[in-house]
Amino acid sequence: MQTVKQKQRLRYQVRCQKLPLTVYREVAAHLRQVEGVNTGLIPTSISPDEIPPEFDYTQSQVGSLWIEYDDIHNSATRQQIDQILAYYNDRYGAWETIDPPQD
Repeated sequence: MQTVKQKQRLRYQVRCQKLPLTVYREVAAHLRQVEGVNTGLIPTSISPDEIPPEFDYTQSQVGSLWIEYDDIHNSATRQQIDQILAYYNDRYGAWETIDPPQD
């Protein structure tokens, strides 16, 4: 009798404090070019009393970026994801992992 391993999706969230919306979109699009990777943006959660009176370009409209991929591609895919995030890390600042993958 053969056992079939079910595909498990690994999903986690990262954020970069001062990253603008357009760069978040670029990172998400770049990551989606990796086979088997899905991404999405999670809006920032800010209360109305915390909204500054003038628009501040240094404040991101994105709370975090979620990344999801199959665990069967774990090592190669994770390496590609890490390389892409490192590229943006060098230009815009460090990524913070909010919800680490469960592997």
